[in-house]
Amino acid sequence: MKTRPPSHRFPRRPLPLAALAVAVGLLVTGCSSAGDSSGEDGAGTAGAGRMKVTMVTHGTEDDAFWERVRKGAEAAAAKDGIDLTYVSDPDPAGQAALVRDAIRDGVDGLALTLAKPQAMKGPVNEARAADIPVVGLNSGIDAWRSSGLLEYFGQDEGVAGRAVGDELDDLKAEHALCVVHERGNVALEARCAGVKKAFGGTTENLYVDGTDMRAVSGAITARLRQDPTIDEVVTNGADYALTAVDAVEEADSGARVATFDLSEELVDAVRGGNVQFAVDQQPYLQGYLAVDALWLYRTNGNISGGGVAPVLTGPAFVTKDNAASVAGFAADGTR
Repeated sequence: MKTRPPSHRFPRRPLPLAALAVAVGLLVTGCSSAGDSSGEDGAGTAGAGRMKVTMVTHGTEDDAFWERVRKGAEAAAAKDGIDLTYVSDPDPAGQAALVRDAIRDGVDGLALTLAKPQAMKGPVNEARAADIPVVGLNSGIDAWRSSGLLEYFGQDEGVAGRAVGDELDDLKAEHALCVVHERGNVALEARCAGVKKAFGGTTENLYVDGTDMRAVSGAITARLRQDPTIDEVVTNGADYALTAVDAVEEADSGARVATFDLSEELVDAVRGGNVQFAVDQQPYLQGYLAVDALWLYRTNGNISGGGVAPVLTGPAFVTKDNAASVAGFAADGTR
């Protein structure tokens, strides 16, 4: 039995298209941000008749990955003449509360992550009841349709994990430690499950507290000392990969490090050979497409993927062979 895509009412009247000259002028002034790592309160002055969009993620403060998502969202908002608010909370209840705040504020569109899909079901239903279109990004590729979202932009984490498993086979690895820094996060679990499915060697998960890097380092070091057969550490974020490099050295282990996701420092580590490779899901692109999709829906009724298929932004492998071509974008904070 086929599952019908969720129905969404089209807007009763489209918003006016922003002129190119206006969009360029809005590059600096067109976005407001709330609850971000810069400490700004986000109290901007919304333009009369301008579309208001709120992006609500499960990101943590000072995380380079989420800054890339936000940069992409802000670029799309500037182009489209949107008043954008970016907020985040790693706690699912807190994220749900932020979504409800945006609904009460009467936003014209919502973009959110589904790291814990069950927590978002109620808020998404409330948004739809209020005629507010909701799109997903980054997390929840297996749950966005059943959750009632209009569109989804991100990486198929299972596919990405299997690609990593295949790469480890090519590198002749035998025992991989997959480090999960947030227990229950569906995207991270799917990655490690994909690695295990494709990798011909042994795969085990190591669950750590991702909010405490010293604890992460200590846990990886301890596990490597306990089992010297571990010859590969796979992390789920650039900062965790760099921490794993230090942990491998501390444990006097011969293990290599590979990771999902990028940062400028991580690209340098790949170029220098300290990290074997990274999988880039292009977070800047995820943020950009999510905001632009809401503008296209409101102004022209467009639905990317037809409401039945996700728009994939990864996986793309960054290795020592191609890292130099990515380095400039990483330094700009867009890769």
